[in-house]
Amino acid sequence: MKIHRINPTNRWSDVTVFNGIAHFVEVPESDLSADIKGQTAQVLAQAEEMLATVGSDKTRILSVTIYVTDFANLAALNEVWDAWFDAGTAPSRACVKAELADPEYLVEMAFVAAAGEEFQS
Repeated sequence: MKIHRINPTNRWSDVTVFNGIAHFVEVPESDLSADIKGQTAQVLAQAEEMLATVGSDKTRILSVTIYVTDFANLAALNEVWDAWFDAGTAPSRACVKAELADPEYLVEMAFVAAAGEEFQS
């Protein structure tokens, strides 16, 4: 089966799809001065864009690993997260406290989602 790499560079690809399953990671890109709610909203908006590039949408997310720098931010993150998903469509997820690559990042998310038909083989 073919491995689809969307926007590959020497260090990473924006999205990698194998066997109809897309894998990608998002960090806040537009406003690092934002609080956890703002950074979470940025990450989720960027995720929607990445999902669209592989013919998918947020209802097809299978799992998300969420990396946060401070568990004190988890309740605020959850407010944005809960509002983003339609009832009954939230994926499985794990939340991990971690030191992130940029000290201004408050959150990073690794997504796994079912891709669209054009990425099934």
